[in-house]
Amino acid sequence: MQFTAQTISDFLNGSIEGDAEVLVGELSKIEDGKEGSLSFLSNPKYESFLYGTQASVVLVSKDFKPAHPYKPTLIRVDNPYSAFTVLLDKYNERINAKTNEQGVEQSAFIHPTAKIGKNVFIAAFSYVAEQVEIGDNVKIYPQTYIGQNTKVGEGCIFHPGVKIYHNCIIGNKVIVHANTVIGSDGFGFAPQPDGTYNKIPQIGNVIIEDNVEIGANTAIDRATLGATIVRKGAKIDNLIQLAHNVEIGQNTVLAAQSGVSGSTKIGPNSVVGGQVGIAGHLNLAKGTQIGAQAGVNFNISEENKQWHGSPAQPLRNWMRSSVIFKHLPDIKKRIDLLEQEIKRLTSELERNTLPK
Repeated sequence: MQFTAQTISDFLNGSIEGDAEVLVGELSKIEDGKEGSLSFLSNPKYESFLYGTQASVVLVSKDFKPAHPYKPTLIRVDNPYSAFTVLLDKYNERINAKTNEQGVEQSAFIHPTAKIGKNVFIAAFSYVAEQVEIGDNVKIYPQTYIGQNTKVGEGCIFHPGVKIYHNCIIGNKVIVHANTVIGSDGFGFAPQPDGTYNKIPQIGNVIIEDNVEIGANTAIDRATLGATIVRKGAKIDNLIQLAHNVEIGQNTVLAAQSGVSGSTKIGPNSVVGGQVGIAGHLNLAKGTQIGAQAGVNFNISEENKQWHGSPAQPLRNWMRSSVIFKHLPDIKKRIDLLEQEIKRLTSELERNTLPK
């Protein structure tokens, strides 16, 4: 299906510059654009691609000022990246509408006490345990396990190999990617006098609120008591560990390979970069931003502040320190020379002060 630039502009509340009747039928990156495709320009470092792209239409910001001649029709919008994601979502809906799986495939197991909503798809080799409740329009792909007494809201998608343990609560429109585990035991062991460890029973659960997306190969542990909670709108990347009794705030984003230790609470609208380590029993304020590979072992009470480094420090301090780090080898050489000079002058002074 093709659309005119004008139709797309009207849909996005944008304004046209160029041929309003040009047709587009697919989406592309600006560097790979070809005739009949639509792309976007959001990051200034990609601006050079605009002047050579073959894309027919490009979304740009309202205040964008081109430095050179260009070929595509421009649609000016408030935020080209957000506008492009809206189009991606509509494109994805169109594809899914053509492959709208429903029903239960052969070899899937559903316990007789489970309650299954309308228009649900359960793929082969999936397992739905006793007393499970699944809402309408849920898609469960192969080899997914849903443990007893778990409740799943409407419109969820569980990709292949997802494992959800017993008593968990999953909200509406939650997407969980392949091989993620929700509700595994928290890491709780009590040291004994003889040096061994006794396992502490983990009798809580995990609550995932509405509109959360969780990447592949992520583990979210159940609480020792109470619940591990991921608040609505949060986005959890691949390969992330959330320990027992952690709480992730509303609309918070965590990038890959980060780990959050037990009982830590991250405030809403926070951003955690890749490979960040956060110690346990901490509270991080609303809007906290943590740079990649940082280590946080203290409470953060000031809202909307950026932190970098390990141990983490405010962004400005970290930037100053980074400048010094680069010069440490030269500083070491200068210190060595100064020490040698001090030693020489001290020796000379001692010789001059000895009795003759």
